[in-house]
Amino acid sequence: MSAFARMTAALRSDVASGFLLIALGAFALIWANSPLSASYEAVRSLTFGPAALHLDLPLHVWASDGLLAVFFFIVGNELKQEIRHGELRNPRRAAVPIVAALGGVLVPAVVFLAINVTDPEAVRGWGIPMATDIAFALAVLAVVGRHLPGSLRTFLLTLATVDDMCAVAVIAVFYAKGLSWLALAAAVAGLAVFGYLQNGRGRLARWLLTRTPGWLVYGILAVVIWAFAHASGVHATISAVAMGLLMRTKARAGETVGPSQRAEHALRPVAAGVALPVFALMSTGISVGGVEGIWSSTITWGILIGLVGGKLVGILGGAWLTARLTSAHLDPRLAWADIAGIAVLGGIGFTVALFVTELSYTRTEALTDAKAAILLASTISALVAAIVLTARSRHHRVAAGGDTKSP
Repeated sequence: MSAFARMTAALRSDVASGFLLIALGAFALIWANSPLSASYEAVRSLTFGPAALHLDLPLHVWASDGLLAVFFFIVGNELKQEIRHGELRNPRRAAVPIVAALGGVLVPAVVFLAINVTDPEAVRGWGIPMATDIAFALAVLAVVGRHLPGSLRTFLLTLATVDDMCAVAVIAVFYAKGLSWLALAAAVAGLAVFGYLQNGRGRLARWLLTRTPGWLVYGILAVVIWAFAHASGVHATISAVAMGLLMRTKARAGETVGPSQRAEHALRPVAAGVALPVFALMSTGISVGGVEGIWSSTITWGILIGLVGGKLVGILGGAWLTARLTSAHLDPRLAWADIAGIAVLGGIGFTVALFVTELSYTRTEALTDAKAAILLASTISALVAAIVLTARSRHHRVAAGGDTKSP
């Protein structure tokens, strides 16, 4: 096996990609707070792209909206496989993480509003603690949860995807300025074409896909859909989730595997080796200078308590009430302690939280308080979740008959 083949095989492992993501996130934080911080901002602000299409974007936007779309496509694609063939085939089981996600959106927002209700400026940031950063959450789970049931990862995928969709809807309705309905309609039309081609039963679809390489057709179409979604004013990565959910999972005559599995095999190393590392490098370099007064700010406490406490209460409470009051239920391999670890992990909020911060505030002090609180809350959530999930991973390993001293 060549060195390149070994590298791509390693990048298909959640553990390897998780370590890489966390390491580059830490490096970015150090870089942004070092004497070389000006060079970090210069790299993040490097702007390129076709201006005629309004795509002359800074590098950090290309990372969070563009490259990260590859990762979100894989997330949507993996969810489609689970819906069709895996854990989420059972609606009663799928309902638990979906309602948990809604609780994880609602409770943090209510907490923030309760703490900041008397301050008209601060209250504008009520959407900040709603969203979970799925990339970092999955990275932490992969690093510390090697022996956890696979259904727990599916729970987190479903939870974080629904969470992100809710956050994007809130941004579109309450924060977005100048939402372009024409561009949004064009993106939806592109998704309809994508789904039609995936189904591949129409005469036009068969004609096109037999005369043109599939990767070229879908690649061009995906870029067009992404560009229209970006132009519409919504977070463009949602279009990538939608494309993933439209993938065909079953193989047909002449195929060894379906296009869903082929796409994941090809794109996962790209997401793990390029998209996620560049995203981590460009998004986590938050300057902590001038944060001495953050503890007197209600914005700080609203975000901190909303992400660390509100996510725990909302996710765990939503899941428990759903299982208790309805016919929905958890996977039998999971315990409520496992869900508690995932609920704490939900307090990691980087990309969308920082995006909503920029939409909410213009005053430097408010921006500093909010960004510092997001960083602190995400760090606390990651560390506490790592402790809980490590203990749960050890429990599952012992329950499965493994050696407690084995790595």
